[in-house]
Formats: sequence, C-alpha cells, structure tokens
Amino acid sequence: MTNFRPSSPSSPNLTRRHLLRAGLATGLTAGLTAGLTAGITGVAQARPVDPDAATTDLLDPARAGRLRPQGDPDFHPVKFRLPQPTGRKALGTTAIHLIDKSRPDPSMPSGQRELMISLWYPAGMFGQAPLAKYMPPRTAVEVDDTWTGDYGLALPSGSFDFANTETHARVDVPMQRLRHPVVLFSPGYQYSRFVNTAQAEDLAGRGYVVVTMDHSHETPVEFPGGRFLPGASTEEPAEPADIRKAVETRTADAQFVLDQLERLAGGENIDADGKDLPGGLAEGLDLRKVGMFGFALGGYTAANTMLEDERVLAGLDLDGTLQDDRLKGPLGEVAEKGLDRPFLLFGSAETQRTDPGAEYYDKSWASFWAAQRGGKLNLTLASTKQRAFTDYQFIFSQLFHDIYGEDPIITSVMKALVGSAKPARSVLAQREYVAAFFDQTLRRRPSLLLRGDSAKFPEVRFTR
Repeated sequence: MTNFRPSSPSSPNLTRRHLLRAGLATGLTAGLTAGLTAGITGVAQARPVDPDAATTDLLDPARAGRLRPQGDPDFHPVKFRLPQPTGRKALGTTAIHLIDKSRPDPSMPSGQRELMISLWYPAGMFGQAPLAKYMPPRTAVEVDDTWTGDYGLALPSGSFDFANTETHARVDVPMQRLRHPVVLFSPGYQYSRFVNTAQAEDLAGRGYVVVTMDHSHETPVEFPGGRFLPGASTEEPAEPADIRKAVETRTADAQFVLDQLERLAGGENIDADGKDLPGGLAEGLDLRKVGMFGFALGGYTAANTMLEDERVLAGLDLDGTLQDDRLKGPLGEVAEKGLDRPFLLFGSAETQRTDPGAEYYDKSWASFWAAQRGGKLNLTLASTKQRAFTDYQFIFSQLFHDIYGEDPIITSVMKALVGSAKPARSVLAQREYVAAFFDQTLRRRPSLLLRGDSAKFPEVRFTR
C-alpha cells in the first residue's frame, strides 16, 4: 500500500517479542477499537484463530514453504490469501451505488441517503476479466488504520494490504443465466461490508446471490470516484440509543435494497450513476427465495428486518445480541416477539442463553428463543470469540506469521483476538452450517447437519 509508513511501536530497538506483547496488551485494553460495540454494545469482545492451522489446504496450500524462522520482524504490507470457496461455480461481483429518494440526507451530494452494495454471484463465461480486490483503496486505508499505529496492534500503518489482496470473484462478469436464491448480508457495527467476503464468496459458489451492504455514516464506505465516508467514530462506545437508531436505519436500508433488487429483476438499471451492470442479473435473481444474515449488529439487523418485512423468509445471526446493550438492554422488539419464519442463532463460545448465572449469558437470545414461533436453531462454535465470524480469523494469523515468523507468543495474541479454534476448521464449519441452513429453508433441501451434533464437526454444538 502507498501509505506504508513507520509508527512508533515499530522502533528497531524493540524486539519481536516486545512488539507482540505490546500488541496483546493493547488489544486487551484500549486498542481494538473497531467493532468493540459490534453488536454487543458496551462490552469489548474480541473473536477466533489458531495459527497452527494456517498451513492447511483450505487457507493456503503453499504457505508451508514460505514460513520464516524466528528473527527480527519483517514489517511489510501483507496481502492476504482468502480461503478457496467450496462450491463449484465460478464467481462474479459488482458494486452498485444506490440513492434512496425517500430518505433525506443533507450531508450527501444528492441530498438523499446513499448506499453502496456488492453482489457476489455465480458467473457465466468471463474471459479475461480481472479478479476483484478485497477492498477499494480508501476503505482499505481506513480499515488498516483501525488496526495499526499507536492505538492498534503495535504494527506500522499499511501492514494490512487489503487494497491489493485478491478475491476469487471477477469484476462485472455476466451472471450465470439461472435463477438463484438471494441472501442479504449486514456487517457488524462500524465494520466494512468486505470483512465477511470469504463467507459471501462461498455462498455464491454454491449458487446464491449474496448482497452485502455498507450502512453509510456508520460503516466505512467508498463511493464511485473515490468519495469516502469514514463511518461512526471509534473513540467512544456507542450508547444504547445509538444502537437502536442504527438498527432502525439498517433495517430501512435492507428494505430499500430489496426494493431495488425487485426493480433490477424487472430489467431496470438501479445504479445511481448509470453504470453498465453485468448481464444476467435481472434473470438471475429469484426474489421468491430471500434470506438474510449478519455478523454482530448485522445479526440483530437481520432479525429486525424479518420482523418488519415478510419478503425475508429465513435469517441467521452470527453472534450478535438482540438488544441495544448486552448488559443494560433494553431488549429489541424482535427479541420480545420472535418471528414466524426460520431463524438460526450461531454463537461464539462467549454467547449463551441457557444459564443466567453463568458467564456470557445473553438475555435477548433467551427471550427470542422463548418467543420464536418459526423454526429455530441455536449453534455454538467452540473455542471462539466473536471475530471468528469474520475474515479476521485468518487475516490475523497470516499477518502475524508473515511479519513475526514463528514466535510461540503469536498463539497467545491470536487467542486474545479471535480465540483458539483452528481457522481452517472454523471457516469450514461456518460455511457448511450457514449453507445447510439456507439450503433447507430457501431451497427445501433437508440437511442432516441441522438435526443434531455431528461427528464431522465436533466443534459445533447444538443448544436445545
């Protein structure tokens, strides 16, 4: 990245171990600013990864030959290697700029609310189209700055080279000309829509169209031409009223996006700038089969959207509380009322709903479970923290190994950030259960995985 510049923690007078300890200490106290309120407002939680698993074929089959022995840190911009999608379909992606003329926003050039979304989809023939980069340039700088520098992970700014990391999807290629179920995705509080790309790609490879959303003024978003909005401040924890307002805004965003997808399926060009959209989009969207999932606050958003909009037939919450503050409440309306359609609560090891006297009890999950009228499942991914449900589970592992080599203290740092689950197993388990849930609820394909604990995935536990 062009902004790779030294910051004070990277002084050559500090050893690798000093830097890692500093990063660990910072991460556990004031440093991990991004997403501290990502769905568990007022509670700072990190989330999963075991660097021992970083050499597996799923994450990087060539990595074993590139690991460095212990030595001085090799500070450099690290490009990441996304897990290979498990589906058999080629992938395409396109970014679309939307303007909601029904919602005023004086801060926008249009005077109305503006959004950016990405579609990830099964592709047809694509010729020589380039692979999409993980993030656009300004967003990449913003997200990198969150994790680096004096208040980050004791790394020089520019260490996370998101702008030059490649995905598995090709830009603006035609969609496969078949009808595909549609799944919306909402990110965590202050999180970019891109940090769950590995999950979006996997679903697309299995025949879904995944629509990821940035929520302007809260999540960082980059518009065409380089116009950039940094999102909500990370300096102060969000108050419950802020979270409630964010959920309401996000819900309106999701409903607006569904409206626009209906226009797109009708043959209209919905891009605010008139961009030529990939061929096959109109024919490829099966809007009779719509699901939604989200990480942290995005999971709360998915449930609330289902409460407000019957077009969403099934939903999934990746470790997000369903109340405005996990400790103080109040409960969200959906936690009190439940839903009449299927919903899956997929929690980390730091969320549970069955024992009010034990650690990590979430009253909103208990309330939702009691009130839920549609199908319901509650899964726990053992040995994980919340960020296990994002790409950070493998990004952190790759970054620390590429820069610090094989220092054993990396294991402790990783455990503090994302947990001790092996990243390859965590990625695979999430992909299999998320896909099984949407296959069963949207495609009517029953799955044995959803009937109870599986010997294939002992780290996934059913909570009855």
